[in-house]
This record gives sequence, structure tokens and C-alpha cells, in this order.
Amino acid sequence: MYPLPTTCHICGQKYHVTEVHCGHCHTTVSGQFALGRLHQLTPEQLDFIEIFIACEGKINRVEQELNLSYPAVRSRLHEVIHALGREVGDSNDAPDPEPPHQADKNEARREILARVSSGELLPEEAAALLRSEK
Repeated sequence: MYPLPTTCHICGQKYHVTEVHCGHCHTTVSGQFALGRLHQLTPEQLDFIEIFIACEGKINRVEQELNLSYPAVRSRLHEVIHALGREVGDSNDAPDPEPPHQADKNEARREILARVSSGELLPEEAAALLRSEK
């Protein structure tokens, strides 16, 4: 099956679903049906959300999966949030942002691992540096 088109290929406006049909029993229902919010997303945004969910919302895992930097992943996430008609951080039950010192520690760990990857540091040296970060 093809994905449901959400915008008109001629004028670019959003489609209004007016009929649904069961392929098994051939029941047809007519009316005005709203598409869910996720149908507002582009295919690329939907792919990102699928990966984000598979990574359990852990940005560092999304970074690895997509081979993107932390800021790039955050930017894509914010783009999806805006496309869904929400503002970043508009929920009262949203978790508090990561403390600045924790963000600095995470960045330092990433830099150490990048130095190992480039051959600048030996794994043993990196392990010692990471232990001292705690």
C-alpha cells in the first residue's frame, strides 16, 4: 500500500478525508474525518520520530543511529515539535533541562571518545580520563 497523501499535489493544501472504506467487508463511511497530528509531518520527520522512539528518546543513541551531532538531533526534534503545533517546553510536566555541569561532562566524554576514534588517545588513556571525570 502507498502512504496516505496529506497534501494536494496540485495546490499544496491539506486534504480533507471524506470517506473511509473497509477492503474486507466493503463497508464505506462518508463524512468529515480529521487526520492525526502525525500526518502533518514530512516523511523525513516521521523517519526521525521512528528512530527517536526506537532509541527510547535517548538523544545520545539517536546521535549514534543517525551519525549526527547533539545540536543537530535537538534541532530536528524541535522542528518536529513545531510541526506538531507545539512549543518546546510548553508542557508543565516536562523534565527539567540537564544541569549545565552535566552537559559539560557529557561534552568532555564525547571529546575523549572522539580522540580515541581519531587515534590521538589509546583506549587505556581514555578510560583513565573518563574515570577521573566522575
